[in-house]
Amino acid sequence: MITAVDVVDVRFPTSRSLDGSDAMNPDPDYSAAYVVLHADDGREGHGFTFTIGRGNDICCAAIETLAEYVIGREVDDLGEFHRRLTHDSQIRWLGPEKGVMHLAAAALVNAAWDLAAKREGVPVWKFLSQMAPERIVDCVDWRYLTDALGPDEALEILRGAETGKAERIAEIERDGYPAYTTSPGWLGYSDEKVVRLAREAVAEGFGQIKLKVGADVDDDRRRLAAARAAVGPGVRIAVDANQRWDVDAAEEWMGALAEFDPWWIEEPTSPDDILGHAEIRRRLAPIKVATGEHVHNRVMFKQFLQAGAVDFVQIDAARVAGVNENLAILLLAKKFDVPVCPHAGGVGLCELVCHLSMFDYTSVSGTMENRVIEYVDHLHEHFVEPTVIKRGRYTAPAAPGFSSEIKRESIQRFAYPDGPEWRT
Repeated sequence: MITAVDVVDVRFPTSRSLDGSDAMNPDPDYSAAYVVLHADDGREGHGFTFTIGRGNDICCAAIETLAEYVIGREVDDLGEFHRRLTHDSQIRWLGPEKGVMHLAAAALVNAAWDLAAKREGVPVWKFLSQMAPERIVDCVDWRYLTDALGPDEALEILRGAETGKAERIAEIERDGYPAYTTSPGWLGYSDEKVVRLAREAVAEGFGQIKLKVGADVDDDRRRLAAARAAVGPGVRIAVDANQRWDVDAAEEWMGALAEFDPWWIEEPTSPDDILGHAEIRRRLAPIKVATGEHVHNRVMFKQFLQAGAVDFVQIDAARVAGVNENLAILLLAKKFDVPVCPHAGGVGLCELVCHLSMFDYTSVSGTMENRVIEYVDHLHEHFVEPTVIKRGRYTAPAAPGFSSEIKRESIQRFAYPDGPEWRT
């Protein structure tokens, strides 16, 4: 039973080096609204939601508001735990199922999964992979989804993936999961740094990199030309506009970049504009369209898929309400046969989301074709169980839990506003 909830505002000053900079977010400070669930058996569940600085305190306040819904509760029924945080009528009025309250729910839900997997002595990806299909289906909130996918069909998908699951689990433990890296591509980096980091990425085994675009078309052409020359024609280069354009601007801008063979354009327009994404996808083909890191909930993902608006679904481990809602999105993506390539550009997101992709491979999609997980080489040193990349692939987490625990000394140092990193 959960006996107490701790909430901490943790911020890392990444704006000093322009790590994470893009056309819409020029000076981010990667931050975590961090939560610890204390259980009566002495165990702890760690979780967080991700922001880029200002407003992280608002997420922390929202988590504290929701804490009363989990104190005194167990985490043995993770479906009920999720619904308790997302179904309250007065809380829903603030969303519903979007915004700060949904981010707060994500932190608490992810912490609950961390605690539950620790009790089983396995990492979350394996905890999910070993879970009975019926239990997984019960973890999903099926409201508003059944015109596209219902629990019976989801159960068929999961039961169908039982064949070969043991072999896929062994493969994940042996070989890991393919990654791509955004580390060369931040908009605030010099051309020389972009080229150096792009070459290093290829040497380290990455078959795909990503560059930020959207501030100035001439700068984008120059940087993309330099990156393409550095990595050669055999490496995929994705580009990311971070919601910068209207539909017509996306067509014009990407036309100017097409000669450099971009693999996908990510977030070309507002994440709320489903039909705009569909139109951009139609106009830009064969350049692909990817989005998802700012999509509010499973209902919007359903509509993106129904509208044929995306080539790649980019789930985020902390944008929607945690693991449960991402289970729904993975099942929807399987139904519509669209690859899932998670977003992980933020503190701790690499640590979390690899669990979801590995479960997707073992138990839902059963394939890695055209699937990669984003990797950003920032801030992993602050985690007790940091992400490990070998030869351009995520290694499978082996420690029990969700890889979500931040080191105590890092929390103390970067706590905002009183930690020593911020006092100075």
